[in-house]
Parts: sequence; structure tokens; C-alpha cells
Amino acid sequence: MTRLLIAFASLLGLGLAAYGFSAASPLTLFDAIGPRDAGGRLAARDQVFGEGKRRRLDVYVPTVTAERAPVLVFFYGGSWQSGSKDDYAFVGHALAAQGFVTVLPDYRLYPETAFPGFLEDGAAAVAWVRDNIAAYGGDPHRIVLAGHSAGAYNAVMLGLDPRYLNAAGVDPKVIKAVAGLSGPYDFLPLDQDTTVKVFGQAPDLPLTQPMTFAGPLSPPTFLATGEADTVVKPRNTVSLAAKLRAAHVPVQERVYPGLDHKDTLLALSVTFRSKAPELAEMASFLMRQAAGRSQYTMRR
Repeated sequence: MTRLLIAFASLLGLGLAAYGFSAASPLTLFDAIGPRDAGGRLAARDQVFGEGKRRRLDVYVPTVTAERAPVLVFFYGGSWQSGSKDDYAFVGHALAAQGFVTVLPDYRLYPETAFPGFLEDGAAAVAWVRDNIAAYGGDPHRIVLAGHSAGAYNAVMLGLDPRYLNAAGVDPKVIKAVAGLSGPYDFLPLDQDTTVKVFGQAPDLPLTQPMTFAGPLSPPTFLATGEADTVVKPRNTVSLAAKLRAAHVPVQERVYPGLDHKDTLLALSVTFRSKAPELAEMASFLMRQAAGRSQYTMRR
């Protein structure tokens, strides 16, 4: 019965969060009472990487410590309008248990900011990682970025367009790989209320699209989506993977049968990990790239 209640709470809460609604009590409940990976632990909370209450981050570390572990910065979704790192501890524990020193930053949301404010915040969080993560056992020269939905956009855009990291004083070469789960990467013309509000004021709309920046200098990329995703269509993943592959960038592309938009987030949790081997596949790809090993281009 307890497991059924947890499953119900997680489906409701994460479903609301993934679709951009307020991630209040259901998601908070799931994160508070749902099972977590024992191989990760919270090491620091609310570390400041900029002005304002939205520029704070949490750090999770593997329970089995290792010197100079690779660092994974994970950005949550919520249509650039909602979300809180406090509701994603299950992700921090899961990724830390895979061997990554894991950083979960908050970032400014609409209407406080629009494009490119959340990317600037993401770059500032990476700058904090470069300067501070060694104290938590992380290697500041081996950073990977990942995210879900709008957070996948943030992670992939930071990896493909070097302007934001350069502006934050970070060498883009420290980003060894990126991973996007159900992310929007190619969504012009702007035809949704959310994207019009968040991106409509940009003077050059193609420069808001990760697809624009995919090329031979892009970092190795893991892209996953659900075949049944009607929120962010799988074509975003398929088209970006194809462009990167054509540029001879190492890519692993996964379209999971039967999964919808929220499922690619749910699959990171202990409760719903049986939905897809996403966590293991993503972690394996990112770990290999962080270790500097070559990875052939694959599509499965």
C-alpha cells in the first residue's frame, strides 16, 4: 500500500511539474517520502552563486567518495516558469549514486526573467562549480550538463552555444558532454503562449535555438525522449541528434517506447526506474565522456 501511495504521489506531482504547473505539495510529498538511492547524499544546501534568492544551488556527492570525481550539473524543467531544486533531491541522490558529484541549481524564471536570463544563471552556476567543487571531491575540469524538458534546453544550449560560459569566465572546454531528456531544441516559429512570452522579445530568434549551434565543435551529447511525448515532440530530439551526427559529434540517441513527457523524469527515480534504462544509459555515456574515452555514434 505504501508503495502504491508513493507511486500515485509521484505520478501526480511529477506530472504537474513536467507540464509546467506549480510543483507544490504533490511533488514535494514525493521527494520527501519516496525512496532514494542510498549511494548519494546531500553535502551542501543553498550555496550562493549570484544575487537573489533564485541563484542558489545544492550539492550531492557519492557516499563512496573518490578524489576528482566528474561533476554533473542538472537543470530541472517547468517551462522556464516554475520549479525548485528543493523538489528534486531524488535526482541529486540518483545521479550521485552513479558516481557524479551532482549540482542542482535554481535559476530565475519568467516573469522575473526571460531569455537569456536563465542561461546566464546556468553559466554562473557552472562558474561556481569551477571555483568551488574541488572542496566536495569534484573535478572542475570534468563537468557534464544534463536536464529535463526546459532544463534540457538549458543544459544543451549552454553546451552548444559557448557565449554564455565565456561571458561567465568559464572555458567551454571544461564541458565534456551534455544530456537532454525530452528537451525542446528546435521550436521555431514560436507558436505557444509560453515560448512567445519567454523568447518572443529576442532580437534574433534563430539564436535562441540549440539546433543553430550544433556543429563539429559541439560536446558529445546524450539525447533521450519518450515515443509518446505530446508536450515536447520527439522530433526535437531526432532532428538535433541527426545534425550532431552529421557533424561527426559523438551522439547517443534514445527514443523510449511508450514513455511520455513526464516519464523521462520519473524514470530517474527509484520508484519508476523500471520504466526505461535511461539513468544507467545516460550515466554510462556521460561517465565515459568525462573520462576522455572515445564514444562511437549510436542510435537505438
